[in-house]
Amino acid sequence: MILEEVMQELEGLGKERTKKIYMGNGAHEPLFGVATGEMKPIFRKIKHNQPLADQLYATGNYDAMYFAGIIAEPKAMTEADFERWIDSAYFYMISDYVVAVTLSETDIAQEVSDKWIASGEELKMSAGWSCYCWLLGNRKDSEFSEEKIAGMLELVKNTIHDAPERTKYSMNNFLYTVAISYKPLHDKAVEIAKEVGPVEVGQDTKKSKHINAAVNIEKFLGRGQVGFKRKYVRC
Repeated sequence: MILEEVMQELEGLGKERTKKIYMGNGAHEPLFGVATGEMKPIFRKIKHNQPLADQLYATGNYDAMYFAGIIAEPKAMTEADFERWIDSAYFYMISDYVVAVTLSETDIAQEVSDKWIASGEELKMSAGWSCYCWLLGNRKDSEFSEEKIAGMLELVKNTIHDAPERTKYSMNNFLYTVAISYKPLHDKAVEIAKEVGPVEVGQDTKKSKHINAAVNIEKFLGRGQVGFKRKYVRC
């Protein structure tokens, strides 16, 4: 299929209600409002296709950008490709659920994520922390440096309360993910999550709330699944 055909199919699957939900989360025009599950039949026809993924992503249409992540061939992408993608990611559903997910299936995932975490740019930082969450929740513990992950836990403890908004969410999720998916530092992650406590988000809005990794960890521990790993990152 060519770009125009895919865009027509996506447009035909769009629903106004879904579009409003996406826009409420930060998406903006152009978009059609396609539920992610509705994209599967198109994927079955196309399979993975990196050139087409790049074309779709470049449209700036949210649904096309999301579908680009589904058909992407991560190992065919270079660091420059990921930099281009993250630079066009204008809100967290793209940075954390398209770019970070795609990056997590590459051999350069940690290297690129480390640079993004150190960038000081909100969505790059969020994508970097999110990528580690996808990695830790899928790959063997032996693929990570315990010393490095421990240092990252300390970084979260010392900086999360002053981090940019979306980065707070991803750092909070990192604490949770280490606690449930990375056995070597389970105890340390639980301890730091308790030290961090509730983290306020939405401070500049009327909908200010608190997120708390420690509470979510406790809920998960009740299921007795420490060391949980996903079989796949992308569906």
